[in-house]
Amino acid sequence: MHHVDLTGAVWRKSSRSGGNGDCVETTVLTGSVAVRDSKDPTGPVLLFSKADWGSFLAGTKAGEFDR
Repeated sequence: MHHVDLTGAVWRKSSRSGGNGDCVETTVLTGSVAVRDSKDPTGPVLLFSKADWGSFLAGTKAGEFDR
């Protein structure tokens, strides 16, 4: 498990988030992207390499995860 200092991180919520509270927030770090649940800002954080995050975003935009 890696420890990343998130002190001073600027978290961003998607502009497409609805008002129902089911949102994630992201922050860009050196070499990685952190993701957390907006309802639990002190809870667990997922870390992704920038390359993996970029692949995820590209897949999302391409509809790979649509049901």
